[in-house]
Amino acid sequence: MHSNKDNLQVLQEDNHLLIVNKRAGDITQGDKTGDKPLNEILKEYLKEKYNKPGNVFLGTVHRLDRPTSGIVIYAKTSKALERLNKMLREKQIQKTYWAIVKNTPKKKEETLTNFLVKNPKNNKSFAYGKEVKNSKKAILHYRVIKKLKNYTLLEIDLETGRHHQIRVQLSAIGCPIKGDLKYGFPRSNKDGSIHLHARKITFTHPVSKETITVVAPKPKDPIWDAC
Repeated sequence: MHSNKDNLQVLQEDNHLLIVNKRAGDITQGDKTGDKPLNEILKEYLKEKYNKPGNVFLGTVHRLDRPTSGIVIYAKTSKALERLNKMLREKQIQKTYWAIVKNTPKKKEETLTNFLVKNPKNNKSFAYGKEVKNSKKAILHYRVIKKLKNYTLLEIDLETGRHHQIRVQLSAIGCPIKGDLKYGFPRSNKDGSIHLHARKITFTHPVSKETITVVAPKPKDPIWDAC
């Protein structure tokens, strides 16, 4: 199921920013599949909404993996894009995720530190306990929010933003995300999604300087509903 502009969920919009709740299956930016990316759909939405002729500027600030849902920030001005990119690099954008995982981690909350190596051939990352060649340090903090019948809901705060970081780090402690075949969950979800949701984001507005906090409603499905 892919988005079109009729089922877009815009969470916040002003002259500089457009923040949306991405659905699993949408791609944030064009890739080799040739499917229409979210930024193109959003450009059409802006064109129509503001009756703009010609090209609309929309910069992608960060990405979310295709099977993941939740908050994505786009910039409507180059000034905002530049500032947000800098904030991202300087870790001034706080992101909180929710993940539904198999097994309950041994500790109720913990900081996980791994060294990740990305293999571009199969678009997969591997986690190591110590530094190895070409590895990047990855840090996240999780806490158990709720135990469901067969799964556990975790809240995750990211300290670094690495390729597939949450997926590979949780898998490394024996808690793969529901539906994530690539990282060790036994079955895929029917719609190809994984139960990882970019739930909340807090940052300083790049232009007005006010503190912005945005929360994305979780996807509709029985397991998310149980949370």
